[in-house]
Amino acid sequence: MTTQPLGERGTLLLALIAGLSINGSFSVLFSAIVPFSIFPLISLVLSVYCLHHHYRDRAMPDGFPSLAAASFLLGLLMYSAIIRVEYPVIGSNFIPAILMVVLVFWIGRKLKRLQSIGRDQDL
Repeated sequence: MTTQPLGERGTLLLALIAGLSINGSFSVLFSAIVPFSIFPLISLVLSVYCLHHHYRDRAMPDGFPSLAAASFLLGLLMYSAIIRVEYPVIGSNFIPAILMVVLVFWIGRKLKRLQSIGRDQDL
């Protein structure tokens, strides 16, 4: 019985980091409330570079592109919620928090479904 390779979970993690860093880079460059930092830009470049090499070298299994997109969106919403907690002047973080919870449950459900399909194919 085999499970999905660690590289595929790494893809989801890289997509999450790319989502966090693109929202962080946007906030750093275009928001007067958030102080400037070079680190979101560096993490954005590195995560996109690693994702590019990953996609160039390997094909993604069925069902993973939607998971990667959901993970990217989760990163976007996560950074938005964190910034809104730190700087309440921007507004409420209720909507991003609710959407994050929905996405986390959807990603977990989809991962379980893909693992069960993988187990059925191994038998």
